[in-house]
Amino acid sequence: MATNENNLINSVDRALKILDLFSERDTELKLTEIGQQLNLHKSTVHGLLRTLSHHGYISQNPENGKYRLGMKLVERSNIALQAMDIRRVANPYLREIAHELGDTTHLVILEGDEAVYIDKVEGEKSIIQYSRVGKRAPLYCTAVGKVLVSHKESEEIKRLAMKQSYEIHTEYTIANPTEFEAEIEKVKKKGYGVDDEEIQVGLRCLAVPIYNHAGKIVASISISGSSNRVSKESEETVVNYLKEKALQISYQLGYKAF
Repeated sequence: MATNENNLINSVDRALKILDLFSERDTELKLTEIGQQLNLHKSTVHGLLRTLSHHGYISQNPENGKYRLGMKLVERSNIALQAMDIRRVANPYLREIAHELGDTTHLVILEGDEAVYIDKVEGEKSIIQYSRVGKRAPLYCTAVGKVLVSHKESEEIKRLAMKQSYEIHTEYTIANPTEFEAEIEKVKKKGYGVDDEEIQVGLRCLAVPIYNHAGKIVASISISGSSNRVSKESEETVVNYLKEKALQISYQLGYKAF
C-alpha cells in the first residue's frame, strides 16, 4: 500500500533523509552540504544532527567537523543481517525437529532486553498459541530467553534481570531478579533452558543455544509442547537431540568446538 506523504512526520522524515545522503562516495558531509541538499535551514539541520548524534546514528569527525554515519547503524544492520542468515541456515533444522518430535520449534534472538521470535515451525501435535514470528517475549519466563542471557557477563545479567517486568502468569513464574539470576546459573551449568509451565499451565519448553564463529550465543532454538509430551522424563533425550541440531546450525555459522 502506498504511503501518503501528508501522513509522514516531518522531523522523522528529514532525519531519515539525512542518513540517506551518506554513500560510499560521500562518507562525510558538512552541515552546510546537508542543508543545501535537503533545502533545510542550518538551525533545523543542526537540531536533527544533534538528535541523531545523541542516539548514536550520526557522529562528528573531530578533525574536520564533518558528519558521518554512527556505530549504532552498524550494530542495527549486524542484527538484521545476522538474523536473516541464522534464519536461512536454521529453518531446515527447525522443520526436521518439528517433524521428528511433533511439537512446535522456535528460533529466537536477543534484541535489547527482550527475546524476539524470528522463525517458527508448527508441529503436528502443536498446542502453542502465544508465539508468532516477530513477537517479543520476556527473558525471565521463557526457555529461550534464559539461554540467550546465560553467556552474558555477570553485570549484564544483573542489568537484564532488573529490566524484566516479572508479570506473574502462573504459580511457577519467576517473580523477581534474585530468582531470575539463580535460574540463569542453573542454565549455565546444564547448558539448556527450561520453561516449566511458567507462561501457561500445561505447557513446557526446552531451549538450547546456537553459537557464532566467535563462540558467542547468537540465538536459541526451542521445542514447545504439552507437559505430557515435553515431559521431565523425556527431557534429557530431547535436550541432547536439540543440542545436536543446534551444533549443526552453529557449525554452518562458523562455530568451531574446541
